[in-house]
Amino acid sequence: MASGKPKKKNPRLASGRKRVRQDVKINAANTSLRSQYRTVVKNVEKAVAGGDKAKATELFGKMQSVVDSVSDKGVFHRNKAARDKSRLSAKVKALAAA
Repeated sequence: MASGKPKKKNPRLASGRKRVRQDVKINAANTSLRSQYRTVVKNVEKAVAGGDKAKATELFGKMQSVVDSVSDKGVFHRNKAARDKSRLSAKVKALAAA
């Protein structure tokens, strides 16, 4: 009889309809930024796991700018960005020392 999710109602007010349109665009942009963030972090971790010092250092520099940019836009909290940068920095330094 009833499917899992209740059907969403369309907003009556013009401001509500506009808000829905904006939310779709913002959601798409945030999803893209979130994906980019995770990709650059993963690339640095792969370089560290592979033991490639030069590549890890280069990717870490690029990762920092992406992480700062995404956290400034509010997609991730700035403390999460700082924590991720700190942990990866420690891994890259340990790789360089070894």
